[in-house]
Amino acid sequence: MKDRLERVQKRIRQTARACNRPETDIRLVAVSKTMPVEIVKEAIESGMTDFGENYIQEAREKITTLSTYPVTWHYIGHLQSNKAKYAVRMFDLIHSVDSLKLAKELDKCAQKIDKVQDILIQVNVAKEDSKSGVYVEDTSRLLKDISQLANIAVKGLMTMPPYFNAPEKVRPFFAALRQLRNQIKNENIPKISMEELSMGMTGDFEAAIEEGATMVRVGTAIFGERH
Repeated sequence: MKDRLERVQKRIRQTARACNRPETDIRLVAVSKTMPVEIVKEAIESGMTDFGENYIQEAREKITTLSTYPVTWHYIGHLQSNKAKYAVRMFDLIHSVDSLKLAKELDKCAQKIDKVQDILIQVNVAKEDSKSGVYVEDTSRLLKDISQLANIAVKGLMTMPPYFNAPEKVRPFFAALRQLRNQIKNENIPKISMEELSMGMTGDFEAAIEEGATMVRVGTAIFGERH
């Protein structure tokens, strides 16, 4: 695994350099869903500090077992409102907030434990029926509503573009998220930060970095094929 991780980190460094970005601008989130605790521990010992999980039940065991390690946990799956209380207790950053209803539930749960929950807004750039996310044209309105919530801190945007086995076909969706981020920045919505763009996975993270990603979510290239 250490070799795979180093190859991914090298690709990130080379891509950042090629588009005149500091490599420190880009955070690698290892997508550890379905991976057992021992494998995640091995990744930590190989130098990984950020892990992305999709399922509350599965993540709970890992986060509890590995609680002594200085690791940042990212929730990257679809989150139902009835699981908000668990997500708030367990995760440092929730990437997949796509409605005011969910944001309000997270705010209420965070308030109960005296926490300000960092989140990203998931944007469905391609308007795919199979994916969650707010549409581009509705994002600003949602952010204005969320800005009223005291225990939520919006840090940026996330997207999952359509699946193509060709990074150049995905690039326009990454560019669209960056343009939306820039537009929202210019609106100066109080208490809304647009420092993070979470986009890009194993097959297309170089294109995402070239289009401004600050976080790439990589699983297969680090852990190998899932069984």
